[in-house]
Amino acid sequence: MKASFDEGQPIFQQIAEMIEDGILNGTYEEDGQIMSTTQFSNVYHINPATAVKGINLLVDNEILYKKRGLGMFVAPGAKAKILSKRRKTFYHDYVMKLLIEADKIHLTTEDIIDMINNGLKE
Repeated sequence: MKASFDEGQPIFQQIAEMIEDGILNGTYEEDGQIMSTTQFSNVYHINPATAVKGINLLVDNEILYKKRGLGMFVAPGAKAKILSKRRKTFYHDYVMKLLIEADKIHLTTEDIIDMINNGLKE
């Protein structure tokens, strides 16, 4: 998990993304426990209320669930939900912008694919 925060985005959202990243990369397994809000606040030197807000964002999105007295756990199906959400975001934030710009400069689909393939070779 990253240890520094981007000032352009609220810290609680970055905490939520860090947890999502941990779920995607296998740090946190489905039905597995995540760090407590106290641990987040101590490790990242943030206000505990900020950690709670980030975690609650994931609870609201059914990525995490609470076991009373035990802590927060990764919900079954969380990884699939995160992948679906991030793929939609990737499409809208990157692919659509790429296609709009490609159209402006008269690139064909083949041109774009060649650029991607050449980029992967570098």
